[in-house]
Amino acid sequence: MSIRFYDTKQAATRDFVPLNEGKVGLYYCGATVQGMPHVGHVRSAIAFDILTRWLENRGFEVTVVRNVTDIDDKILEKSAASFAEGFEGDEDYFANEAWFALAYRFEQEFASAYDTLGVRRPTYEPRATGHITEMHQLIATLIERGHAYPALDDSSDVYFDVRSFPAYGSLTHQNVDDMQGAPDADPRGKRDPRDFALWKGHKATDPETASWPSPWGAGRPGWHLECSAMVTKYLGTAFDIHGGGLDLRFPHHENEMAQSMAAGHDFANFWMHNGMVTYQGEKMSKSIGNTISPSQMLELATPRVVRYFLGQAHYRSQLDYRPDSLAEATAAVERIDTFVANALLRIHNVGPNDDFSIDMHHFEVTEAFASAMNDDLNVPQALAALHETVRRGNTALAAGEMVTADEAMQQVMAMTYALGLDDTIEAGGGADSALSSALDVLVAAQLADRAAAREAKDWARSDAIRDTLAAAGIVVEDSADGARWSLKA
Repeated sequence: MSIRFYDTKQAATRDFVPLNEGKVGLYYCGATVQGMPHVGHVRSAIAFDILTRWLENRGFEVTVVRNVTDIDDKILEKSAASFAEGFEGDEDYFANEAWFALAYRFEQEFASAYDTLGVRRPTYEPRATGHITEMHQLIATLIERGHAYPALDDSSDVYFDVRSFPAYGSLTHQNVDDMQGAPDADPRGKRDPRDFALWKGHKATDPETASWPSPWGAGRPGWHLECSAMVTKYLGTAFDIHGGGLDLRFPHHENEMAQSMAAGHDFANFWMHNGMVTYQGEKMSKSIGNTISPSQMLELATPRVVRYFLGQAHYRSQLDYRPDSLAEATAAVERIDTFVANALLRIHNVGPNDDFSIDMHHFEVTEAFASAMNDDLNVPQALAALHETVRRGNTALAAGEMVTADEAMQQVMAMTYALGLDDTIEAGGGADSALSSALDVLVAAQLADRAAAREAKDWARSDAIRDTLAAAGIVVEDSADGARWSLKA
């Protein structure tokens, strides 16, 4: 069964064949660490984490590179603001904080968010500031090949000449004549307002620590240049997949592809982009107050639930957050976990507090799940296959068909493992999430005991367990999918 992905550059879904048999090189854009992680960052990371896990499930050895942009205009601006007279700071920004300290602090916040939500660490996670030498080499190559030039003034800037590269605009299917230069860009020193900076000359307002010597004068790298230099170092001049958020297609990825190919690199074979997260159908904006952060989500639900929600849509689709979204995701996760807990107890005599280990590498996903994932990572259809298997397993448990139920349990565990739902850190959401997780386990155990009593037609015990839960404010509802519970309103 072949794997197919949608390629942004080709604007088509096509068969995925790695450049090197059995191995995949994946690069996706990480964060510019200027502030706390937002939900878009985390959704992107989860999307490419699921991609990595699925490729590994299919037998590929995957090398993952995710960069950290730790030098940038906004990082410098926010650091400079922290030194301004009267700056008092807040929970995110501290007074008198050097740019590199600010960047490192937020880098750790991103790492914590990724870890909590089960996003595995990449094979390599290079920082831009650690690859200045490689950037100088790339700039020199572009100048030598006639695709870049030092600024026409004395600024020490170096620009990429978009007119020198006929394929410029091909990633986003634009004509260069229809493009406009960045509205806030200084046109001085450029041959064309569309040309973009590879190297930014040092300004008097910049801290000395944010400047490196170069053949063209002291300065720092342009944003687009960083990714090209780092991906080449770790994956070579030709690699399989380049990913990132839909908002990065232009200008970032367009410029990245142009400068890399102009330097003679084949660059990415596939371009994959994930969709944005909206709030009740509207773009999230702090100015109108319709935002929700990963940390806020983790105050409302466990990391396992938050990951389920952020990963449940097709990666190329818009994911819409509504106030009841996490409640729906919680119910979905509870259906999965209750079935697995019931099956472990009734088939293997393993309770929620028992010490046991299972090697899920021997478990196989269902054919329907695999077919969905092979079709451009169609997670919604894959989840439908997962929940259908849960229903089949519950029906088998109710009928006492333990071989069928055990097979379903193994398949469910394989599917949740492939989606990364088993690697979240349940204590990561703070005290409320830890309590919620503990409650999930305790109630699941009670429901498993109740299911066993019902199978044995011990109605008195079944009713007693239900009454005990009701006295604790927990409402139990029986359905064809098994028992579900909720807190009494």
